[in-house]
Amino acid sequence: MEQAVIKLAIQKKGRLSEKTIELLKNCGIKFISNSSSLKTKAFNFPMEILFLRDDDIPGYVADGVADFGILGMNEIDEKNKDVDVIRKLGFSKCRLSIAVPNAFDYTGINSLEGKKIATSYPTILKKHLEQEGVSAEIHEIGGSVEIAPTIGLTDAICDLVSTGGTLLSNGLKEVEVIYKSESALIGNKNLSQEKKDLLHKWLLRIEAVYKARNNKYILMNVPQHAIKTVTALLPGMKSPTIMPLKEEGWSSVHSVINEDDFWDIIEKVKDAGAEGILVCPIEQMIL
Repeated sequence: MEQAVIKLAIQKKGRLSEKTIELLKNCGIKFISNSSSLKTKAFNFPMEILFLRDDDIPGYVADGVADFGILGMNEIDEKNKDVDVIRKLGFSKCRLSIAVPNAFDYTGINSLEGKKIATSYPTILKKHLEQEGVSAEIHEIGGSVEIAPTIGLTDAICDLVSTGGTLLSNGLKEVEVIYKSESALIGNKNLSQEKKDLLHKWLLRIEAVYKARNNKYILMNVPQHAIKTVTALLPGMKSPTIMPLKEEGWSSVHSVINEDDFWDIIEKVKDAGAEGILVCPIEQMIL
């Protein structure tokens, strides 16, 4: 019986594509990609990768052409296709904001009553305006939204913002954040059991990568009299590992520390007598 292969649709180019490829490779999935390729197969995992426009991915996944997709939540909610959001991935964060010309006297969302707004995200914008009780005319534009007020087409725009540099260079100011986005993994709702099993294996790898990113592996030499004090400060996955050194009266203590607590704990164990502290990155961490 032929082995099942899962088809993953990802963005063809851009920052989100780069971060997605990085995640796949950190999961140990090996493949070759180039700018002219529309699809490729992994060498060591039953996965085929499709390189598509991000706004096409929700439809491909909903229709079963692809089993899974990785893209921004903004495209998922804008296209509103019948797919499962399996896991948010945390990278490629951005915001969908309303911006107006610098000379526009903006005092709140009601300032847009009766105005014209250009956007590539009419569904999300319309929903927000309805929630705020504001009636405005929405002009859907596929690209170069920032130029709309300059040429007199609209009074304002609603577009994705990362740093705000593009708005500034076009004489616009950000006045209202209406939506916050990040990357996510979506899936078709009618997967076979074989493909669900492959998803489970892949998710195990993803979780291992994310756990590793948030933790550091540390090794330190600790005098015997300070072992109890130092180990009380170390969380570890269950408990620190303690191994006697050749030099009498000393042990090597190993542990895993969450990045958020890292410096606070390091300072405390150093004060307690730990020496020769080594800090190592973790590629994967499976609990």
